[in-house]
Amino acid sequence: MTLKGKRVVVTGGSSGIGRAIAKRCAAAGADVLITYRANRTGADEAARELASIGRRVLVQRVDITREEDIAALARQAREGLGRVDVWINNAGVDILTGDSSKLSPREKLELVLAVDVRGTVLASWEAAKLMRDQGPGGVIINMSWDHVTLGMAGENPVLYSVAKGAVMSFSKSFAREVAPDIRVNILAPGFIETAFGKDATPRFRDEVIEQTPMKRWGTPDDVAAAAVFLASDDARFITGQMIMVNGGVV
Repeated sequence: MTLKGKRVVVTGGSSGIGRAIAKRCAAAGADVLITYRANRTGADEAARELASIGRRVLVQRVDITREEDIAALARQAREGLGRVDVWINNAGVDILTGDSSKLSPREKLELVLAVDVRGTVLASWEAAKLMRDQGPGGVIINMSWDHVTLGMAGENPVLYSVAKGAVMSFSKSFAREVAPDIRVNILAPGFIETAFGKDATPRFRDEVIEQTPMKRWGTPDDVAAAAVFLASDDARFITGQMIMVNGGVV
């Protein structure tokens, strides 16, 4: 698969899955704009890595909850890259690790609604407007979660289902709204070796491996490979679909 000549926006590209997606896109031939909110060091490291393979790379600080930041991102992408062929809404809030894990359920709910739901919707609207103005074509990829189709008990899974279930439903409807000019698809990672996976207890890690047909945790690069496929012309007849990257656990 190739993305040669394409220009790609990856929100939340400073670490984890977003950084892996940006790296894969660059390796496939794309110029990339990555965003970060707080992790400037990670964003700069990612940019140097992408630039080292000969790709043009831009970095912009974006708070995905702020409409003005999303509008500024679209302007910067248009001016810096010339056009945007692929927009990947990877930015999301982590309620599983760090300071956010200590919030109350109500505070976590407000956070996932603001970032994962509202942020994804607003960014998708902005991306579609940009792609329609520049014409023709374009690809939007949004991030959901494999367990939204199955369910999972627990405070955090319930809250995560609220947000990622909304992303799935919105994306399927939005795919119909912007077709045939723009394709909209969804990635639904399962248990991936991000900060959450690395901090998990040995017992939980083993339980995940046992219930996963592929008998391992996924990696950010596994998700990135699927993103490049959906971004490429090889997926030109695929829209409104959700690809689960989870080793078959759901």
